[in-house]
Amino acid sequence: MTQSILITGCSTGIGQHCAIRLRESGYRVLATVRNPDDVVALEAMGLESFVLDLNSSASIERGVAHALELTGGRLDALFNNGAYGQPGAVEDLSRGVLRAQFETNVFGWVELTNRVLPIMRQQGSGRIIMNSSVLGLVAMKYRGAYNASKFAIEGITDTYRQELRGSGIHISLIEPGPISSAFRHNALTAFKRNINYIRSAHAQVYAGVLKRLEGGDKQDSSFTLPPEAVFKALQHALESKRPRPRYYVTVPTYLLGYLRRVLPTRWLDRLLARAADSENR
Repeated sequence: MTQSILITGCSTGIGQHCAIRLRESGYRVLATVRNPDDVVALEAMGLESFVLDLNSSASIERGVAHALELTGGRLDALFNNGAYGQPGAVEDLSRGVLRAQFETNVFGWVELTNRVLPIMRQQGSGRIIMNSSVLGLVAMKYRGAYNASKFAIEGITDTYRQELRGSGIHISLIEPGPISSAFRHNALTAFKRNINYIRSAHAQVYAGVLKRLEGGDKQDSSFTLPPEAVFKALQHALESKRPRPRYYVTVPTYLLGYLRRVLPTRWLDRLLARAADSENR
């Protein structure tokens, strides 16, 4: 039987790449996006696509209903991937800006997962994969909103895993470090829209942040990997008889995951602060 998977955030980057690769591997891929224009682009690539906006409960409800209509009521897997990063010092984040980050990166994921779970429980099987981040393991300066959203996803996924034990539903986290994508472009848009970077106490640092983000999709790290690295982890989480609770992707994730366990907190803080300062020069 052909396995069906619903993927969010397929307009670019990891989501789009994984959707194409899974289709090539024989999956029935339902590639969802927020913008209707992106549906047209994905359909031109031969993908089944429709709108699912993680900021809208009505859109999530319609999206799941449409997915089940297409598959005859079955859904084998969900890949929660759609997200964005809101840069800025925590003291410059308004309540509304922080809420918006959580609406997309956390609340939408949980609501979608909770709509899918009854279907998987009825089937007695299913795979749910959460695309987290190395910033769900450690926190870096000027990424507070994104750090917090990914820490939340880590905690809620660990809770799901305990609560789903014995159900036949497996849930995994993928924790990438730097991956080639349009992430910087989207972060730059959010930064300029929501942060008063001229009047901030962090204005001098923000000049470096802008320079880095305005570098666009150019990746300046030798550790940056293509989206294929995430696909390999996703494929294992989907097909292994015993999928891992966590999949580290990229050298920085392995390194920081290890250092978090062995270094005193103050030492790790200094190391992360230096890394952030070097990046924003």
